[in-house]
Amino acid sequence: MSEAHQVIAGVDIGGTTTQVVLCTNRLDVLDRVEVPTPASEGGAAMLGAALSALRLLLDRTPARLLGVGVGAAGLVDVRAGRILVASDSFRDWAGFEVTSAVQQALGVPAFLDNDVNAFLRGEVAKGAVAGEENVLGMTLGTGVGGALWLNGALYDGPRGAAGEIGHVPGFGELPCTCGGRGHLETLASGRSIAARYGERTGVDRTARAVAEAARGGDPDALAVYREAGRGVARALLITAGLLDVTTCVIGGGVSRSWALLGSAVRETLALEPPVSGHPVRVLPARLGGDAVAVGAAARARTELLIHTGGS
Repeated sequence: MSEAHQVIAGVDIGGTTTQVVLCTNRLDVLDRVEVPTPASEGGAAMLGAALSALRLLLDRTPARLLGVGVGAAGLVDVRAGRILVASDSFRDWAGFEVTSAVQQALGVPAFLDNDVNAFLRGEVAKGAVAGEENVLGMTLGTGVGGALWLNGALYDGPRGAAGEIGHVPGFGELPCTCGGRGHLETLASGRSIAARYGERTGVDRTARAVAEAARGGDPDALAVYREAGRGVARALLITAGLLDVTTCVIGGGVSRSWALLGSAVRETLALEPPVSGHPVRVLPARLGGDAVAVGAAARARTELLIHTGGS
């Protein structure tokens, strides 16, 4: 069967929606589908929804499925292919054996990654930082996630927590959702932007509504985004100082308001340039909603090449 009839699937299981893509061996997206994630119904239902979506794509694009990559929120055991820790948004997800369930259902190899790691893999493979050797990936969504690409490969550390820039202290004293204090997530996540605006004004608004207010000139909304931007810049400077990594790709829902964040990021970086003297380069993600799924497919492609000896 020709390469055109061989595909790799990428799956992004999020708290609200699940995105599934079919990719060529070159990671070009042939087809995609998005379905609701039944997070309150448990791990089996969540995976079932993803598999049903994948079967729909395979019916629309008849091809030989070579393997499946899955990106999922939370702390994952990459080698065992299971979820270690998940937020309370997901029922019966922690401990779920993802890759074995996929392999049993489809009869092809499957691989699991943290969603932020998969996001960075996608952007390095086909997105804003394609071909870069050293990159910090940051997602500003409900929370703040981070991942590291060092010397041309993902670096997840001995316990899988490398790159978690959203949970490094030094950004004030506010309590974080993880139980710590003063983390970047308390300033730059969607949930925190809404909370910081509420503290200033007594008005309950979503992060999207706060962004709209900032675009309309609301001084409190502008101040909240300014503090978020300064926090992001400090995180970039920490990474540059410790690892000499000066390229960053940023995605997630909050990053769609980059016009509000970007000026504060640039001002802070200009005031405190990295000790190397090399400017920090900040790029918006290019793959949009496909990033995690394409990155999961990229991981599957890499593993399949390793297991087949590169043939």
